[in-house]
Amino acid sequence: MIKDPFQIIPAIDVIGGKCVRLSQGDYNHKTVYDQAPLEVAIELEDNGITRLHLVDLDGAKKGEPVNLKVLETIANKTKLIIDFGGGLKTEENSESAFNAGAAIIVVGSLAVKNPILFLEWLDKYGPAKVLLGADVKEEMIAIAGWTETTQTNVLDFLKTNISKGLTQAFCTDISKDGMLQGPSLELYKKILTASPELNLIASGGVTTITDIYSLQEAGCCGAIIGKALYEKRITFSELKKFVYAN
Repeated sequence: MIKDPFQIIPAIDVIGGKCVRLSQGDYNHKTVYDQAPLEVAIELEDNGITRLHLVDLDGAKKGEPVNLKVLETIANKTKLIIDFGGGLKTEENSESAFNAGAAIIVVGSLAVKNPILFLEWLDKYGPAKVLLGADVKEEMIAIAGWTETTQTNVLDFLKTNISKGLTQAFCTDISKDGMLQGPSLELYKKILTASPELNLIASGGVTTITDIYSLQEAGCCGAIIGKALYEKRITFSELKKFVYAN
């Protein structure tokens, strides 16, 4: 399997049509940013970013997409490659996301709760259009907006899905998300040692440009960046090497 080149993938998390960031996935600990999602997306594109991770947090909570209009607006007004997740539970949901402009759908809890449907989507849309989100707490998969920890080990979970055709996934260590304390490098190294063929995207805790270099060196094919970019801990000028290398 050919590995993807390293990508910088900024995240826009949406609640009530506004950009927010949560700390450790807690809806009660959210920061609301002034800019509208479209303004942020345009700024990202103007700075050379080509891919966006768009999360419908309202949809994740409700169990079906809520902010498809935000997705549609960004898709129509930019050329960003958008991966979209949050509440995609049915084929109607996934079709709605693609019709609204998503290039890739993000699937998390569904892959645990309804693996048959997840594998059907992998087969129907192809592995390039399905991104598995593996949320982890002490190496165990967490679901339902991180409120429920399963007895499924992340290494086994990823290996099983790779054997069924999965090629790309992002992994979020819940303890790191939104905390600006650095990513879970050792976890990612462990995953890539077990499944070296996986296109693994790091998510959670990315705080400095040094973190980006470390993730690339560890073998990740990308990094999702949220709060660090919003709060200018990482600047666009620092990211130029990664952005324009692709």
